[in-house]
Amino acid sequence: MKYALVQPDWTFGGSTYFGCAETHLPLELLYARQQVEAAGHEALLVDGHLEGLRCEAAAQRVRDFDADFVVLTTAPTYLFWRCPQPELRVPALWMQALKQAAPRAVTVAIGPHGSATPGAARTKLGCDVVIQGEAEQVLAELASAGRIAPGYHQADMRRLSALDYRGYPLERRQHRHHVFSGSGRGAEVEASRGCPWACVFCNKTLFRNQFRERPVAAVLSEVEALARAGFDYVYFIDETFGCGKSTPSLLEGLRSLPMSFGMQTRIDLWNEDALAQLGAAGCVSLECGIESITPEGRKRFHKGCRIGTDRMQQLLRAARRHIPWVQANLIANEDDDLEAIDAWREALITAGVWVSRPVPIFAFPGSPLYTKLFGAPDDEAWERAHRHYLEHNRARGYFSDVQDQAPEPLEALEASGR
Repeated sequence: MKYALVQPDWTFGGSTYFGCAETHLPLELLYARQQVEAAGHEALLVDGHLEGLRCEAAAQRVRDFDADFVVLTTAPTYLFWRCPQPELRVPALWMQALKQAAPRAVTVAIGPHGSATPGAARTKLGCDVVIQGEAEQVLAELASAGRIAPGYHQADMRRLSALDYRGYPLERRQHRHHVFSGSGRGAEVEASRGCPWACVFCNKTLFRNQFRERPVAAVLSEVEALARAGFDYVYFIDETFGCGKSTPSLLEGLRSLPMSFGMQTRIDLWNEDALAQLGAAGCVSLECGIESITPEGRKRFHKGCRIGTDRMQQLLRAARRHIPWVQANLIANEDDDLEAIDAWREALITAGVWVSRPVPIFAFPGSPLYTKLFGAPDDEAWERAHRHYLEHNRARGYFSDVQDQAPEPLEALEASGR
């Protein structure tokens, strides 16, 4: 059987999307190709974003391939499943073109939207199948059993061996995620999936939830392959880099490779010696969520933080001595002391640590915050969460500097794609 695995060419005009709009490796589709080929099937991977393809051109490739199954992701790669664009404008346009090009194929949607609201996703996209959770290891069941068991799927990370980039246009990739100076070529790698904590705002309950590590040998093999292909930087897409038992072995292996790296972590996982080792292993970009400068605020977010605010500041300064870019993120609280926050930010910014302004969070359907505010997600969950987000941001008079400053209502965004 033949599987066409497709990533759209993303656009985010009018969206509240606050992730990166640059190209990133679609690891979920690369894993899926690995797994369906291991099951004896053929696979075609079309990265419309990397190649800048119009949906009609991508659909023509799928037609020529004569696919039995067409799989479309609804968010820009695994890296941004946890903070996807709320609207399905682009995936709906692409799904329509793919269905017209391959009318006999079974159309499948994967991603955070269908994981939270499968009925709404299927209606908006017009697809045949919606897979909830992580799809890479269950797609082959469509060929063998004609169906996929209902419920949320979770990959066995031990079975995700080193990716084969054969046939994928790596030569087009340049972007170094979360690096803001210098030059070079960047790609994405995954060392672990999920997180042991359950912060109220984190959108991982329905996918990428339970913490799991990949074999270090597989991760290092991928990094070596990328180095041979001319890359000098990788970004680890892990929810929380450094909380696994294999971290020391991974850092030891990275230290011997001609590759720098970036990642997202928790500052309370590290001490001064460990941060020095992190820098020595090649880390050039560290981003961490502080969320609040008060213990009460962090408790409200269920952060489970093990150190105090002063110790956090010490560690951020220590990290900056070894790592060129260190970033600390803050989330808005209703009772924020804005003067205290400004003073805390200024002290760290003066020390070379970039600290975000506190911004409201999006209550992604399926996240603990959404459930707390609205209950279990229904077919109107994305619209409800989007309205809530717009109201809170407009009340504060501030959207993040990486967002469209005049976002449109979700209904208008999705209607504009039809």
